Amino acid sequence: MKFYNSVGPNPRAVRMFMAEKGFDVPRVEVDLRGGENRREPYLKVNPAGQCPALELDDGSVLAEITAICEYVDEVKKDTPSLIGDTAEERAKTRMWVRRIDLNIMEPGANGFRFAEGIKLFQNRVHCIPQAADDLKATAREKLVWLDGLMGSKPFVAGDKLTLADILLFTFLDFFGTVGQPLSPDCKNLTAWFGRMKARPSAAA
Repeated sequence: MKFYNSVGPNPRAVRMFMAEKGFDVPRVEVDLRGGENRREPYLKVNPAGQCPALELDDGSVLAEITAICEYVDEVKKDTPSLIGDTAEERAKTRMWVRRIDLNIMEPGANGFRFAEGIKLFQNRVHCIPQAADDLKATAREKLVWLDGLMGSKPFVAGDKLTLADILLFTFLDFFGTVGQPLSPDCKNLTAWFGRMKARPSAAA
């Protein structure tokens, strides 16, 4: 196996997940800033032109954060599951992953791509600069909503670390470097973020 890695929160989410699972495979560094991911030979690996990607031993390739992480979770059985041990736990994790992905990650990431990151992305994706501020506001509003639901829960989906926490943490950590810091008014999420940052896997 080999893992196609690059800068950015997407590969980091998978690296952090792998670190929590004790899943270590060789890495191939892809020059995202230089556009290596948007041309051959990388497009043969992932026709979507995105990182990360995981090439399996038979030469087949998995892409997308959730697909790779679920695969790792299933094949690495000797460590606690980060998706869930029961049908209900898995459903709750997937519910929160989808909510975080659609309501926080995507609007926040596109807000960056259409504003601070536009020089890098304007020739790669359809950029809508006039939408940037509203997209960022959408992400902020959903973070306030999530903060209210967190209460004293140690993790997003309940009592155990899951993929939902890893996704949210890696993207919030990235957003903080590109002008979208987590509001200190979100006290529950701020405390949770501190706990996540202290995990050894956060350095992956």
